[in-house]
Amino acid sequence: MGLFSEAVEVTCTDTGQPQAVQWKGTSYTVTNEPVRWYERRQWWVEESRAPLGTGAGLVDHEIWRVQLLPAQSDANHTITLDLVRHLGSSRWRLLRIHDAAPAQAVEPDEAA
Repeated sequence: MGLFSEAVEVTCTDTGQPQAVQWKGTSYTVTNEPVRWYERRQWWVEESRAPLGTGAGLVDHEIWRVQLLPAQSDANHTITLDLVRHLGSSRWRLLRIHDAAPAQAVEPDEAA
């Protein structure tokens, strides 16, 4: 399992559940029911102040574990990722990879 902090694009259902992921130029489809939980973040390290009245997204991270298959492939090997959604901006980041991901997905970007 690897730890990451990399932007990904996520398409969600009307209820906010991930249904598709765009990562490293490849489109993936969520194959099983995603699992959601919350983890505490060290907001006191990341934020200089906690504005009065803020709570959701400040203390906890919303994390989704998804199993994915490439959308344009006949492959049947799923990969499992943990994705985190920033509640304030609705941006998504890849947090963890639990399986052997395709080589092109974990190679460093040429432009980086």
